[in-house]
Amino acid sequence: MVELLNGLFGQYADYPTLFIGLELIAVIFGVASVLLASKTNILVFPIGLVSTAIFVYLLWKWQLFGDMFINAYYSVMSIYGWINWSKNKQLTQHRDPINPTAQQRKQSPELKNTNAPNLIQVERLNKNDVPILALLATATMAFVGLVYYFRPVINNQFSFDGAELGVHLFTWVDYTDILTTALFLMAMWLMARRKIEHWLLWIVADAISVPLYFYKGLTFTALQYVVFTLIAIWAYYEWQRRYRTQPHTAYA
Repeated sequence: MVELLNGLFGQYADYPTLFIGLELIAVIFGVASVLLASKTNILVFPIGLVSTAIFVYLLWKWQLFGDMFINAYYSVMSIYGWINWSKNKQLTQHRDPINPTAQQRKQSPELKNTNAPNLIQVERLNKNDVPILALLATATMAFVGLVYYFRPVINNQFSFDGAELGVHLFTWVDYTDILTTALFLMAMWLMARRKIEHWLLWIVADAISVPLYFYKGLTFTALQYVVFTLIAIWAYYEWQRRYRTQPHTAYA
């Protein structure tokens, strides 16, 4: 048992207390943001921003640049999603099906059990989203691939002196990180657009990230992704249920 705990948490013995505390805070806010997202609560974005901002700082210090860029992108998309969800909230509040009367609440379990001002319309993926997703995935994999290609230069204080470059230096961790980065970025864009299918991408990427972060020695973060995977599975069915019960009015 002691050996298992040392294997999981031994690396933290060399970490500054500040870094450990920041990682725990980021994990707590990250889990809270996913729970809020499952309930289509707009607070998912400001809460999530706290987590991603902390991780940007920590991952820069740990020189995990691929993960750092993911969280930097999350921060940008959180602002976009916050704006998008706010606009949708304002639209829905002016429509009777979303701002229901007492009689409508009585007739609809979904409306009866939901705080109407926080209700956000969710949508399904459509054909217009596919080209954007393909472009986002391609650009992401190319960008992160370049980051890892030039990692020796980055780690050498951005100097080419003595730095060896080449795809042959890539490890399975690098390739896996490129894949999960693309999945995460597509998921975050779909989430900002209130698309149900973003949970499917989270499920796959979160599940892959669990062993990946254990391998990187970030045990608390790996455990966070275990929780993320379970929440994402539940949230996918929750958003499906919400879609079936909500009034199907199209929103941009």
